Amino acid sequence: MSSKSAPNTIRYDQPGHPPATITEFEGVRSLHLGTSWVQGAMRLSKPDNIELEYVQMMMMWLLFNDSPRHIVQLGLGSAALTKFCYRRLPKARVTAVELNPNVIAICGAQFGLPPNDERLDVKEMNAMDFVLDPANHGTVDVLQVDLYDEEARGPVLDSPEFYQACHDCLRDGGVMTTNVFGDFSNYDKNLQAMEAVFDAVVWLPEVHDANIVVIAFKQSPVIDFAVLYERAGAIKKSLNLPAKSWVNGLKGWMLDQQ
Repeated sequence: MSSKSAPNTIRYDQPGHPPATITEFEGVRSLHLGTSWVQGAMRLSKPDNIELEYVQMMMMWLLFNDSPRHIVQLGLGSAALTKFCYRRLPKARVTAVELNPNVIAICGAQFGLPPNDERLDVKEMNAMDFVLDPANHGTVDVLQVDLYDEEARGPVLDSPEFYQACHDCLRDGGVMTTNVFGDFSNYDKNLQAMEAVFDAVVWLPEVHDANIVVIAFKQSPVIDFAVLYERAGAIKKSLNLPAKSWVNGLKGWMLDQQ
């Protein structure tokens, strides 16, 4: 993916981690980790909106839970999901887990990530350590997973052990959304690992350069499409997210499975 570089490209490159840089093109600021791959984006005129379609789709869990108490983001990216959940869902606590201090620094300086407070906790740590910690088990309503390194060949963490630990972090009724992107062999590997652990796993048609968003349920939900379309209308009205397309995707997936 190519973008036009901004003048005086800003670079955060604390040693030991990939450098975080930005480019700007047509009013959109993009995050890179020392390569041309776009790791996140923000429209400068609407900094608290979610710019990328697949990142919007990571909010698909709203169809099943409109009042989560604790949302956890694994992989900060450009902080789009973290900011959106923090600002638009004021009753939720939001935790973000990011290994690269350069990403955390650039999000604070260039992507409008607010400082930590009683509702927001951005942790510099390995996502695997977070999900394996027994103190986090059974504490999370919604887990959003988007873990990529600078090569972006596939999720950095994709083992059965990782997905089991994600499952363990969720409360009863909890939901995980995850982005599966990269080499084709990654799709089946990740889906099989999730299906071995979660009660129900659904993936939506790919969007935005082969990103596929998967939603995994700790317990299988009862799916009533009339209800889901009604919820989608409410999500569009209150949060301006294209939730009807998510329901269409779920419906299409169910028809394909029959």
